[in-house]
Amino acid sequence: SAATPTDHKSLMTRALTIARKSTYIPSAFCVGAIITTPSGTILSTGYSRERPGNTHAEQVAIDKIISSSSVPEEAVVYTTMEPCSKRLSGHKTCIDRILECSWIRRIYVGVTEPTDFVENSGKARLEAAGVGYQLVEGLEGECLEVARGG
Repeated sequence: SAATPTDHKSLMTRALTIARKSTYIPSAFCVGAIITTPSGTILSTGYSRERPGNTHAEQVAIDKIISSSSVPEEAVVYTTMEPCSKRLSGHKTCIDRILECSWIRRIYVGVTEPTDFVENSGKARLEAAGVGYQLVEGLEGECLEVARGG
C-alpha cells in the first residue's frame, strides 16, 4: 500500500528533525534523509556531515543500507533538499549514488536546491532514468531555513 500524502509530509518532518543534527558550516547545506520501504517503513537515515569527510545526508543513508548487506528490492528516499548533481569537492554526487542503486525507485524532496553553491540538474537525470521525483509541498520554507543553519 502506497503511503498517503499525509505520510509523505510526516516523513519529511522527521527528515527535518534529522537534518537539525547536522553541524552547520557556511559552505554547505544541512540536510536530512530517510530511506523507507514503498509502504513507509524506515530502513535508514542520514544527515549532512554525520560521517567524516563532508558526507551528504543521502550518501550516509545509502551507505548504511549497503553496509548492512540487507539491500531492499525497492526503496524510497525522503530528503529535505533535492539531491546534489554537482559537488565542488569532487566527491561522487548524490544523484550518481542514487542512480547506481537500482532499488531506489522514487525520491521525495522538501525543497529544490537553491543556487547558493552550484546549479542542479538532478530532477531531469532521475526522471530520465525512470526514478520518480516529487516535491512534498508545504515544508519548503522550513527545509530551506534548516538547510542554511536556521
